[in-house]
Amino acid sequence: MSGSFSIALSGLTADTDALDIVGNNLANLNTTGYKDTTASFYDLLAQTAGGGAIQIGGGVSATIGQSQFTQGSIQLTGGAFDGAIQGNGFFVVQDSAGDTLYTRAGNFQLDANGTLVTATGQNVQGWMATNGVLNTSGAVGNITIPANALSTPSATTQFSMDMNLQSGATVGTSAATFSAPIQVVDSLGTTQTLTATFTETAANTWGYSITIPGQDITGGKAGTPSQLATGTLNFDSNGNLTTPAPPGVVPVAITGLADGASNMNLNWNLYNATTGASTITQFAQTSALSGTTQDGIPATEITQVSLADGGSIVAHYSDGSQAVVAQLALAAISNPQSLISTGQNNFELGANTAAPAVGSPGTGSRGTIQGGALESSNVDIATEFTNLIVYQRSYEANSRVISTLDQLTQDLLNLKQ
Repeated sequence: MSGSFSIALSGLTADTDALDIVGNNLANLNTTGYKDTTASFYDLLAQTAGGGAIQIGGGVSATIGQSQFTQGSIQLTGGAFDGAIQGNGFFVVQDSAGDTLYTRAGNFQLDANGTLVTATGQNVQGWMATNGVLNTSGAVGNITIPANALSTPSATTQFSMDMNLQSGATVGTSAATFSAPIQVVDSLGTTQTLTATFTETAANTWGYSITIPGQDITGGKAGTPSQLATGTLNFDSNGNLTTPAPPGVVPVAITGLADGASNMNLNWNLYNATTGASTITQFAQTSALSGTTQDGIPATEITQVSLADGGSIVAHYSDGSQAVVAQLALAAISNPQSLISTGQNNFELGANTAAPAVGSPGTGSRGTIQGGALESSNVDIATEFTNLIVYQRSYEANSRVISTLDQLTQDLLNLKQ
């Protein structure tokens, strides 16, 4: 009789644990990246007799909770450092003790030192760019965002101008003269504005002059342009540049800049390096500049940093340019159900967990990262309410077994009277 009580008691204990699991799931309906836990029951065998022909059950084992790593819905938040994983994988984080943990919760933020951390303070792991280059094959580490940093300027060495010079213009008229600006960057990051002036001297022949404002160089006179380079352009009957011939590189030297920057030695490229076509044509259209290119980078300040799609951390600069400064890492784990929850939306490796494969999002079996979004809890409230009813009924049934056994015991004791 005592064994029967134990069997019913094991059922009560298991149902209580299952109700705790349901309650925890419902409590985490709105927890970012939370994974639903299901209750698993296993029967116990008390004894066998007759070579296994007779088997007497021993009740139910303690309930085991297993996390279900199904995809949660993606909710757009617009948060600068929010990221949602679409597909497999985990963000890699490190706690204050240096232990590596894994999470699906991408609600990240910056701490006082500019380090990217989780909402509960763990350091997010990834790769930092060195001199603008990311090496995602190296070891991961903390991600520190440069705050209000200036980008290092790079002086211009090459420039080009895409333009057309009007054919058929009468020499000596306004149509036979055309000027266009080109901006270059010196070693201090200052933008210097040069002027290219073209004057038709004969049919299919134009002279050019590259100048800089006199006040921008030492010894120059304010209001009077200082000449840097001169030469002649010749075109064929089809309006194509023939002289200078390819590669058509015109040297332009700037010495004694007034702002103290280094002297500049520029190459004006008259032909496209990829197609070989000339960047200057002579057709029967009004002279016009259609575009300029130069390889200098001015000194600019970071105005915003955010997490972009794909998990890259992008810095936005005051001149409108962008640069990737870091990349988040993802870990692929082939048997995530073996992970052990440590709280705060984090998991650690269990005894049977396969070795994580850490790499860039979208590679291997790793999912992708959507910036400005978060993954919601995958708990289904309808399923949890149904489980709540089922476990409640099971608890009541086991309670009825105990009350019935109690009545039988009482009846047995009454036989003595």
